[in-house]
Amino acid sequence: MALGLEDKKAIVAEVSETAKGALSVVAADSRGVTVGAMTELRKQCREAGVQLRVVRNTLARRALSGTSYEVLNESFVGPTLLAFSMEHPGAGARLFKEFAKQVEAFEVKALAYEGEFIPAANIDRLASLPTRDEALSKLLSVMKEASAGKLVRTIAALRDQKEAEAAA
Repeated sequence: MALGLEDKKAIVAEVSETAKGALSVVAADSRGVTVGAMTELRKQCREAGVQLRVVRNTLARRALSGTSYEVLNESFVGPTLLAFSMEHPGAGARLFKEFAKQVEAFEVKALAYEGEFIPAANIDRLASLPTRDEALSKLLSVMKEASAGKLVRTIAALRDQKEAEAAA
């Protein structure tokens, strides 16, 4: 079905607004993926705070122009599925990486993060970023280990001091 000019303007405005609030964007080719698999991917994306959009390439180029995701314009060849990570920069990359392992027909084209173009081969740069909760738990474990180590050293120093006083 052909889109009218007003429909196209609305799509461009909506995608542009989504891009302005996104932390990262992943572009993929979903040709050959079954409807059931795509439905499951959409469900996982909703749960992870990732917005999926299938947009015509010309409209996507217009929507992303003037944003930090304009670097993706060269990857808009063939059908393009865009994932806008709204809550965590690595969420879309992580979901697409796992989905590509399960569904052979799914292909990640490129990623963009803070104005930087990231080729699909380097998807781990974003996919391996810890979530906020993971980062906080790592920080707390490091702090806990450091404080426990300091306590052990303090007790050992007190023991050595007591032994030195008893020997003297």
